[in-house]
Amino acid sequence: MAKFLLFLALAAAVYVWWKRQTAARPPRMPAAEARRLLGVAEGASLADIRAAHRRLIARVHPDAGGSAELAHRVNAARDTLLAETMNRKPPRAS
Repeated sequence: MAKFLLFLALAAAVYVWWKRQTAARPPRMPAAEARRLLGVAEGASLADIRAAHRRLIARVHPDAGGSAELAHRVNAARDTLLAETMNRKPPRAS
């Protein structure tokens, strides 16, 4: 009986951990939508992405009269494009 209760407690702990992990990950925004939202080209640099984000978030931030949902989408677009840029491999020199 003790082994069964131990197994049940372990299973419950794993389930709680799994639910927290999946809930913590926000859904990814497609890169094309992120580029369109921020208004940057496909090969935009880190500086271009950050500048576009800064300009847009200043207008849509809830403290500036915007909505929290739109600010969240702008931040998600920035995160998506920054991750894409960081994973992009530089061209090889021949």
